Amino acid sequence: MSDRMSGAPRGSAPDLDVIIIGAGFAGLYQLHRLRQLGYAARIIEAGDDVGGTWYWNRYPGARCDIESVEYSYSFDPALQQEWDWSERYAAQPELLSYARHVADRYGLREDITFGTRVERLDWDEDTHRWTVTTDDGTSRTARYVIAATGCLSVPSRPVFEGLEDFAGEVYWTSGWPHDGVDLAGKRVAVIGTGSSGLQTITAIAPVVAELTVFQRTPSFAVPAHNGPNEERLAEARKHYPEIREYSRMSRTGFRCPESTRTLTETGAEEIRRELDTRWADGGLCFSSAFKDVLRDAQANEVAAEYVRGRIRAKVRDPELAEKLSPRTYPIASKRMCVDTGYFEVYNQDHVSLVDLNEQPVRRITARGIVTGGADHERAYDCDVIVLATGFDAMTGALNAMEIRGEGRTLREKWAHGPRTYLGLMSAGFPNLFMVTGPQSPSVLSNMMTSIEYHVDWITRALEYLRERGLHRMEAVPEAEDNWVNTTNDLADLTLMPQAASWYMGANIPGKQRVFMPFIGGVGTYRQIGDGVAVAHYHGFELA
Repeated sequence: MSDRMSGAPRGSAPDLDVIIIGAGFAGLYQLHRLRQLGYAARIIEAGDDVGGTWYWNRYPGARCDIESVEYSYSFDPALQQEWDWSERYAAQPELLSYARHVADRYGLREDITFGTRVERLDWDEDTHRWTVTTDDGTSRTARYVIAATGCLSVPSRPVFEGLEDFAGEVYWTSGWPHDGVDLAGKRVAVIGTGSSGLQTITAIAPVVAELTVFQRTPSFAVPAHNGPNEERLAEARKHYPEIREYSRMSRTGFRCPESTRTLTETGAEEIRRELDTRWADGGLCFSSAFKDVLRDAQANEVAAEYVRGRIRAKVRDPELAEKLSPRTYPIASKRMCVDTGYFEVYNQDHVSLVDLNEQPVRRITARGIVTGGADHERAYDCDVIVLATGFDAMTGALNAMEIRGEGRTLREKWAHGPRTYLGLMSAGFPNLFMVTGPQSPSVLSNMMTSIEYHVDWITRALEYLRERGLHRMEAVPEAEDNWVNTTNDLADLTLMPQAASWYMGANIPGKQRVFMPFIGGVGTYRQIGDGVAVAHYHGFELA
């Protein structure tokens, strides 16, 4: 399909029907769906290849925390049968290969512009079209824009005094060199112990000479029990239709037995047996052992103490085990980590932990990292500093662009937190759709399940407009207000807002703290979204 440049006179056809921003799993599927229906669509992608998250995040140990057979597309039965997932939890190279395979299998590359970053979106109410301006100075017009920009795609880059003075190597997990890094025999410091930090630390510990981990907040982590995937894959291939149907109507978007029991009304022996079973199974289903774990502080503490007990059993030094045991937030109120031997790393003589609550980073020098106060400084010399400092989640990628709708920018509208209807559109920004945007299940779910639902929903909406000769769709402010209130009210019924998490935007200085995902579950959200569509897109203004 063509990629005509703008500059045509007012009233002429736009360059494209749809511009999609981002060539990750969301953008690829969206392009495939639109091309099937004859739309002139093009992806604009900042990277030099497809893959999104798995293109950018190439740090050692990077892998998915959803099982491979479910962290995959369901739209084509043939694709499900032909791709061989080698591990229970796929690592980054395999996930990137999968994305490349999909792009090539469906011939998507011809409609992707690589190495180009979108900087501005400008809405023209007279012509009902967007002008999309990229960093090379090119402008394209489109009737619709679909932001498939990802929930964890803009890195958080906190300022460390003196970082520019460091004489060694500095790497961010979110911007790891594509040709890799040789850390063998080097003294390495890692700042950050979220998911990226845990995976990096576990992967590099066997090869570095010294590893010093700087931890501000410890993470709850459950074992992955990762390994070869032949039996799981063979079983999944026999039952993919049932697996997918279950996942689409589940709370999490993947197979995870949901308990109907409350922990507070269950005996101690049965509680232990159920938690032992979940621990032995591994993965994120641990927090679903009892339905009140995220609603009742007492139940939550029982589950949290169970995990702390497991940490104490793994880490030989009791003082170190305590520092690695989270106590300042409810379990599962931050993203749980799925580990492949993280806690055992600290039993090695060349690995040490620095508690930043006791010794905050003071500055970085040419030789390494200095912690503590002015009267009790301590220096940690190193050859390499790895910064695993996370992302500006959910809103970061959208706010990084200058998106100007009817009178103001999206950044201005979202200054006190994101506001959307169903996580799909925001009032005042017609014809701009978001895939897994704020106030949708997104990061609380299997992203692939949520991505496919949003892409299919958006595609059906565009077909609805086209069939009726309509060209404009916008969220109604009242519907948006109700949805934002619903999202907040549901979150307030849980313990989730008690954590200073990236779900709340708490990891970004100055960012308004508000719970951003929809916690009601994938199945419930799907029923709501389908109901809105059946009711002729109730809550949206069509023109």
